[in-house]
Amino acid sequence: MDEARCVVTADIVGSRELPDRAWAQARIDEAVARAEAEHPVAERPFTPTVGDELQAVYPSLEAALAGVLLLRLLLPDGVDCRFGIGVGTVGTVPSAAGEIAEGPGWWAARAAIDTLHAKQTRAMPNVRTWIAAAEGEDAATTRLVRTANAYVWSRDELVTAMSERTRRLVYGRCLGRTQRDLAAAEGITQPAVSQALSSAGAAAVVAGFAELRG
Repeated sequence: MDEARCVVTADIVGSRELPDRAWAQARIDEAVARAEAEHPVAERPFTPTVGDELQAVYPSLEAALAGVLLLRLLLPDGVDCRFGIGVGTVGTVPSAAGEIAEGPGWWAARAAIDTLHAKQTRAMPNVRTWIAAAEGEDAATTRLVRTANAYVWSRDELVTAMSERTRRLVYGRCLGRTQRDLAAAEGITQPAVSQALSSAGAAAVVAGFAELRG
């Protein structure tokens, strides 16, 4: 039976140019596992499908946006993903190899990835997330998607500009860890943590995450 869901198709940025594709995949797998262990929000966590793509299923748009943020914050320098988020019904189609994910939500996620590829080559090179409503969704859902895109594009600009260490610090703050604890983990001073977070605009990212999680 088809059900309303928020689904995500992701692909690895510049996968063909990566010097060690296996290393990059291992880092993504580790980030997915850690995020899911420390703050589980997905109904089905990101799973590699074919080539450089991954797919995940979330119960809501808020959960998807939270999950995508945590994953991006955990990825090391040199490894990044694009995320096409589809809002709509999804289901499965039986086959000899098992059930195949199908439905308007997945089609919307694919359309979002395609749009993101086009936008990244022009005016929005730092954006990594695009949200699309499935065809036939109601006006309220369409408005929600537009509002969410306005938020997530600005968030992406901040996260893309962060250093690997700053992303780790922001991840920790999103999960409620103190600056003192983060400083000890990184081997730096608490004022250095505060300065790194402030200069990166991290407060807005952390506050946005808190709103998503209610």
